[in-house]
Amino acid sequence: MNILIVGPSWVGDMVMAQTLFVCLKQRHPACRIDVLAPEWSRPILQRMPEVNEALSFPLGHGVLDLATRRRIASGLRGRYDQAIVLPNSLKSAMVPFMAGIPLRTGWRGEMRYGLLNDIRRLDKARYPLMIERFMALAYEPNQPLPQPYPRPSLRIDAASRERALARFELALDRPVLALCPGAEFGESKRWPAAHFAAVAERHVREGWQVWLFGSKNDHAVGEEIRELLIPGLREESINLAGETTLAEAIDLLSCADAAVSNDSGLMHVLAALGRPLVAVYGSTSPAFTPPLSEQVEVVRLGLDCSPCFERTCRFGHNNCMRELRPGLVEEALDRLVPRPVEIKSP
Repeated sequence: MNILIVGPSWVGDMVMAQTLFVCLKQRHPACRIDVLAPEWSRPILQRMPEVNEALSFPLGHGVLDLATRRRIASGLRGRYDQAIVLPNSLKSAMVPFMAGIPLRTGWRGEMRYGLLNDIRRLDKARYPLMIERFMALAYEPNQPLPQPYPRPSLRIDAASRERALARFELALDRPVLALCPGAEFGESKRWPAAHFAAVAERHVREGWQVWLFGSKNDHAVGEEIRELLIPGLREESINLAGETTLAEAIDLLSCADAAVSNDSGLMHVLAALGRPLVAVYGSTSPAFTPPLSEQVEVVRLGLDCSPCFERTCRFGHNNCMRELRPGLVEEALDRLVPRPVEIKSP
């Protein structure tokens, strides 16, 4: 059985989609799974053993461009028995329909009757987690999901990781604390730079090195965190945000001995790499898209106004993040990676 997946457009969602791929392989062990998704997602998909091929989808979010969709559909015609469409938009269901794929599965979404012929009605109470909504599409309607749930797990190529280490002149002679201070969704999901810096300082003083990760948009906050470290400590940190490719970021994150991240795509990457992770939540909730790993501590205050799922704090104070003190994160890190009994002075 050949299955085409129309993939999501966010890093975290793509990582979580691996749970669907695992379920498909459990149900159809010999099936072929190809994923049609934005080109940026290729490094993630290449690290998923269930995926045979990543197919590049060149159109950005909201772009219709019927001619390009027809061209892509023409190249897919006759190759697949089923398409599973993960995004809920009408446009995302067009290519499988144009390609004439016999079985086209997905949630009802934006009035996709006809485009999908195996259309499901989502019961949010039954499937509160995003991974449950992905996994359910591998089975017949109302069929129970397998227990325990599979977890995303990205494989790392040692040679690729060594090349990334060499490019940035990084050494693994000291334990690595990875910090991911960005969040594309908005300011409300970002823990303050000063709090990240406080955690970084403690670890540097204890002999760790600090690597900061993120997109180009996160480079400035990475520099802010470094500038908050005093000379002598600052030199033990490196700002990789915006400097690495996504493939390099994944390979380097696999080197982390511990990590602190906002609710972001890299948070899900870290969980899928099995790294000890403290996930900081404010305006969003782990009840829908939690990091899926045994080595995770979720830290949040749970104020009356959160989760609000707003990009910026409607009250202007951002207390759900600002009042979440570094000590709470440090305690969570200590539970994941116990501190030395005695810290020797230099």
